[in-house]
Amino acid sequence: MARKRPDPVQVIKQRRDAALSALVHGVPYINFLGIEFDRRGDELTAVLPYDDKLIGNPLLPALHGGAISGFLEVTAVIGLSWSVLWDEIEHGQTDAEEIVSGHLPRLPKTIDFTIDYLRSGLPRDAYARAKVNRSGRRYASVHVEAWQDNRARAFAQATGHFLMPRRDG
Repeated sequence: MARKRPDPVQVIKQRRDAALSALVHGVPYINFLGIEFDRRGDELTAVLPYDDKLIGNPLLPALHGGAISGFLEVTAVIGLSWSVLWDEIEHGQTDAEEIVSGHLPRLPKTIDFTIDYLRSGLPRDAYARAKVNRSGRRYASVHVEAWQDNRARAFAQATGHFLMPRRDG
């Protein structure tokens, strides 16, 4: 009996998902916070699942400001890195298999990161998306918004500027 050949589109999707997973799980802090990324095409949504360790004020209860800022910065860095990798994978400059096999690219370094806490983060899952405003060879600017139940009601937002790693090749 002949085996059915996998759909080439699904193979490419699986490679991209594996490359993103390797990029995300290569950073211990992301694993500590439990942040995951949901990919739909080239768009990433960061998910911070609720955990009691994230509560800063148990009387309210509210998410700790440091957990929120870490979530926003991780979202910006991974979103920026993925946008660069996505272009390189699409144009054949980087092979997703290299990333999966452990040849992780260097991540952008934070120059500055400004956070606006708009309201208390409630004890529930949080979501965030990064929008790359500018990305050049040396510098990038990213805006991030985080929400919980309603995307139109952000509870925090941030703008960051990053030093881009040197790309060999």
